[in-house]
Amino acid sequence: MTPQTAGTTVDVLVIGGGPVGENVAQYAVEGTDLTCAILERELLGGECSYYACMPSKALLRPIDVARAAAQLPGISTPRLEPESLLARRDDWVSHYDDAGQVSWAEGAGLRVLRGHGRLVGEREVEVEAADGTSTRVRARRAVVLATGSVPVVPEPLRDLAPWTSRDATGVQEVPAQLLIVGGGVVAVEAATWMAALGAQVRMLVRGETLLTGLEPAAGRHVLEALRSLGVEVELGAEVVSASREAVEDTGLGRIHGGGVTVQVRDADATREITANEILVATGRRPRLDDVGLEAVGLAPENVLAGLLPAWLHAVGDASGEAPLTHWGKYRARVIGQEIRAAATGEAVEPRPTAVPVPQVVFTDPQVAAVGLTEREARGQGVDVVTAEVPYGAAAGTALLRDDVTGTAKIVVDTRTGVLCGATFVGPEAAELVHAATVAIVGRVPVHVLRHAVPSYPAASELWLRLLEELPRELRAG
Repeated sequence: MTPQTAGTTVDVLVIGGGPVGENVAQYAVEGTDLTCAILERELLGGECSYYACMPSKALLRPIDVARAAAQLPGISTPRLEPESLLARRDDWVSHYDDAGQVSWAEGAGLRVLRGHGRLVGEREVEVEAADGTSTRVRARRAVVLATGSVPVVPEPLRDLAPWTSRDATGVQEVPAQLLIVGGGVVAVEAATWMAALGAQVRMLVRGETLLTGLEPAAGRHVLEALRSLGVEVELGAEVVSASREAVEDTGLGRIHGGGVTVQVRDADATREITANEILVATGRRPRLDDVGLEAVGLAPENVLAGLLPAWLHAVGDASGEAPLTHWGKYRARVIGQEIRAAATGEAVEPRPTAVPVPQVVFTDPQVAAVGLTEREARGQGVDVVTAEVPYGAAAGTALLRDDVTGTAKIVVDTRTGVLCGATFVGPEAAELVHAATVAIVGRVPVHVLRHAVPSYPAASELWLRLLEELPRELRAG
């Protein structure tokens, strides 16, 4: 029988201490005398801080700068130093120590609890600590599931102890040969830094494009760039079976045993591929299987459909919404304020009826997108017109590098003249997408947007080139 210690009671209990959990907790109690606890079974700060966004960008940024310098006459090309690159990554993940995050939480008046939490009743959670003891935590007002997500590993690869995104961002041993299964964001970003670190990278992509769901130009440009780095990208390739000489629990970012052999099927035949390590980047799913939903008469499907009792909330990856940190944090701020309003009687803050999800892929070239693609808009029955120009069509973007390639595209609703979506593929594209996000949220028609004068010669001048490509009557309002 598990020994149980005395319980505790708070107003709000957040299960999951990543950026999403931290935000919902902060917004739920700020400016009030409400109490809140964050329950985390690993590192406070979550996946993003230690195993995803922060380490991946810490690895990618120096690589991006080095490649840009190689294309700018008048500057000597920097030389990549793998040990220093990994040391920078370690600094940005605080050497996998969450003391700083704990200090922030406690400074914000939040109580930090350690262990694994499971619902055992209405507003009641049992917390099992690492030492096997358990305690009950009761929430007077709300319980929030901010439990994140877990990797999806295809059945043929489950017994190989394959690398997941955590191993890729936490790389300690660079495999001489690395297979990457998948063609999404994790796959293309990891391929970029692993190739730069010296691995011979081969990607096995089941579909016929990279980055499906974005405008076709995004996948096309990234494919060309990866191949120019020496990455072998095989499209239409499906893993049928796989084996490994030995499987070892060697730790984060280390090669997990002997060589890997994979049977791959494409349109022509089935063939065998070998490598030192394999990275599975085939998506993630909400972590809802072990949070005790059944104890309150719920199943994961109820959470994903938003069918929850008033006291229970899901946010971030656990909600099934866009699995992006910035989106989860936005929704956390909204839900946190709603919890606070329900407890204090303050008004719920107004928000737009439609808020688009922006996204950046930090490859070279970068891909930045927000809102609907042309295909998505037409699929929803929206009558749209598009404008598309080369990324280097403006002086500001052409000056960024002497090898500028890429595409910029906007999708506009012809009825309202308002932007539906935008995609930028090119150097530093991440810095252009927020203007599109503002235009969509603010419902700024393009005949007004054209009076937002971009500085010359800055990358923002690309907006002018895009707007000039629209029909004259739309620009004139």
